[in-house]
Amino acid sequence: MSIAGIVQPDILPVDSELRLRKYDGNCDFAYDWYQDIETVWMIDGVKERYDRDKLERMYRYLDEHGELYWIEASQPAKGGEQNAWLPIGDVTFWQEDMPIVVGDLRYRGRGVGTKVGKVLIERGKSLGYTWLMIGEIYEYNTVSRKMFTNLGFFPYQKTENGSSYRLEL
Repeated sequence: MSIAGIVQPDILPVDSELRLRKYDGNCDFAYDWYQDIETVWMIDGVKERYDRDKLERMYRYLDEHGELYWIEASQPAKGGEQNAWLPIGDVTFWQEDMPIVVGDLRYRGRGVGTKVGKVLIERGKSLGYTWLMIGEIYEYNTVSRKMFTNLGFFPYQKTENGSSYRLEL
C-alpha cells in the first residue's frame, strides 16, 4: 500500500533469520494463529476465535491503514536448495500504531517482536517521522508493554483498557 506517496518495500530485512515481507493478499495460513485464545485475548481483549471472514476483514483494514507485513523466519534448506521463508506472524506499521503479532507459538519469547520493532523504528526515522505511537496495549498484556518500553516507548495516555504509548524519534 502507499500512504501519502510513501512506497512500501517488498522486503525489509530484520536479520539473517528474520525478514518482513509485504502483504500479498493471501492470509489463509494465518488462520491458525487467530484460533489461539491467548493470542486473540492479547490483541482484542476478547476470548473469541476468528472466523475466516473476520480474519480477511482485519487484514484488509490493516492493509488500508498502514504497511502490512508478514514476519517470516528462515528455514534451513534441504540439499542444495535456497532457504525457505516461513510466515510466523504479522505487523502493520504506520505512525499512529504498530501492532506486532507473533502468531507461531514456537517463536514467542525469542525476541522476534523486539527485532521487528527496531527495524520499524528505523523505518519511521527514514521516513522523517519525529514520533511513533502504539494505539493501545491492554493493561494485562505485560509482554507487549515490556517489549515496547524496552524499545523506548513510554505510556502516553490512558485508554479504556490500558494505555497508548509514544516514542520520540
